[in-house]
Amino acid sequence: MRSFNKGRAITASVVGLGLALSLAACSDDDNKSEEPGAASGDCAAYEQYGDLKGKTVSVYTSIVTPEDTPHIDSYKPFEECTGAKITYEGSKEFEAQLLVKIKSGAAPDIAYIPQPGLLETIAKDYPDALVPASEGTVANVDKYYSPSWKSYGTVDGTFYAAPLGANVKSFVWYSPKQFEKNGYTIPTTWDELIALSDKILADHGAEGAKPWCAGIGSGEATGWPATDWLEDLVLRTAGGDVYDKWLTNEVKFDSPEIKEALAKVGEILKNPDYVNGGYGDVASIATTTFQDGGLPLVEDEPLCYLHRQASFYAANWPEGTEVSETGDAFAFYLPGLTADERPLLGGGEFAAAFSDRPEVAAFQAFLASPEWNNAKAKATPAGGWVSANSGLDPENLVSPIDKLAATLLGDTTQEFRFDGSDLMPAAVGQGTFWTEMTSWLAEDKDDAAVLSAIQASWPK
Repeated sequence: MRSFNKGRAITASVVGLGLALSLAACSDDDNKSEEPGAASGDCAAYEQYGDLKGKTVSVYTSIVTPEDTPHIDSYKPFEECTGAKITYEGSKEFEAQLLVKIKSGAAPDIAYIPQPGLLETIAKDYPDALVPASEGTVANVDKYYSPSWKSYGTVDGTFYAAPLGANVKSFVWYSPKQFEKNGYTIPTTWDELIALSDKILADHGAEGAKPWCAGIGSGEATGWPATDWLEDLVLRTAGGDVYDKWLTNEVKFDSPEIKEALAKVGEILKNPDYVNGGYGDVASIATTTFQDGGLPLVEDEPLCYLHRQASFYAANWPEGTEVSETGDAFAFYLPGLTADERPLLGGGEFAAAFSDRPEVAAFQAFLASPEWNNAKAKATPAGGWVSANSGLDPENLVSPIDKLAATLLGDTTQEFRFDGSDLMPAAVGQGTFWTEMTSWLAEDKDDAAVLSAIQASWPK
């Protein structure tokens, strides 16, 4: 899952920062070369797309402010070199509204789908809606992505959707300055993580601070951050083989392996002594937006010290936050049960086409190209974005957290798995898994009842 609107009046530092690409703009207006994501060079890389003056391509996505600005800026080279215009619409209700748009015959030209499970649902329920990936898109994906990423955008042997952004989910955000001040060290095992939580509670509990803060609110997608917690713990307590069987329901939600993992999540999220710093009790996690969830961590007097969230959370820190290994905020790898066990959970979005027009095919191919990936990196100077495109120059990732995420994504010694809820059938992955995990926190629904309810919803 991805990002939605912020509840607090904060402005991410990604907004409004000038970043010019190194090459001259192909527009007649020299000033455009000073804008974020401005066009580059002689437009040679864009000649393959032809003259698209007067053509418009609409994009529909779950990515809203403040993360939408870097996306919009990253289209400028394509717009200026081809003459096409890209219209962007982000929505917090993307998953539900996309289906409404398709059903009503008003599908966008391109949609950024963050769940392969939703892509599969669309392909099966609306077989005439999706357009197979364009020839240029196929060529770019085959050249610049590993086969596994292509498989996530493929349904029943037809490749529809190209990988877009990627992220590392197995992160715990913290304040390096506060860790240094308090003498805390980065935990390397789950037991060390719990011991650190106890230490923080002992040191700061009397001040009203809690070890952890969290938020799973996300409009109609409320609950997805809690599913990420469970997926990370299934990988740690049961391993990748069980995880894979869980995605296909060969291992049931109410099986002992999944119950054990949920109990581990509960050691933190349902422990009233551990949560929810800055917001309230355990139930407050369900009503706190995920964007706001970690903000008490960077207050002058922190009300929490740990926040599990993906690499893209970097874009949600308030303006002026120094995101670095010695700064106001950074992230460490969510430990495994032992220091040697380092499974990695990640996710991403996929660009699917719903219109069979040359300009749409060209824009989809552009999104899978090194040109777009590097333009996007340069248009995101505050960090919070990375991709698995091998044509992405790491030097364009200016944020240390993005460089860390890129390093982890490229570490073949770690056991990588894609976000489980995004791969499950939509009725589960974007349905009962979200709602039942919300009830688990908001209503203190017990573990067995939650898992049984999710299992009962699995399509027959």
